[in-house]
Amino acid sequence: MPTNDQPKAANATQPVLAPIGLDHACLAHVLGYQLARASVFTRNAFNHAIGEPMQLRPVEFTILELIAHNASATQKQLASALSMTAPGMTVLLDRLEERGLINRERNESDKRSQFIRLSASGKQLAKRAYEASLRMERDLLTQLSHAERAMLFELLGKLRS
Repeated sequence: MPTNDQPKAANATQPVLAPIGLDHACLAHVLGYQLARASVFTRNAFNHAIGEPMQLRPVEFTILELIAHNASATQKQLASALSMTAPGMTVLLDRLEERGLINRERNESDKRSQFIRLSASGKQLAKRAYEASLRMERDLLTQLSHAERAMLFELLGKLRS
């Protein structure tokens, strides 16, 4: 039994209240539920920092950053990195090309593929978006220590493998 100076341990009989007053303890063991709840905050932060001011969806931001940091990225590599189909990637790249953010360049050593390059305005937007993402992540993770942040990313990485 805890003493007055010790925190009371949570147990199954104490409800865990969600912000709307519902007991959601029955879902505390469901990773997808926990990720979805955390995702609400990250999506809102993204929309505020990058999405609305820069008119970028998360997948478009990701594509721009991958291209910015991988000079010889191909459409096939981008699709694979994002677990997308080739037609789905084509639609996204068409949209970015229409906005003047990317250019497609024929791969001379493999005529079947194209390199995806950032245009001058695409480079500027990718740089602004990257800097905004650093600020956004710093603010989102402010309650975690550096060790906790590293552990969070390490654990999430293990789920992918």
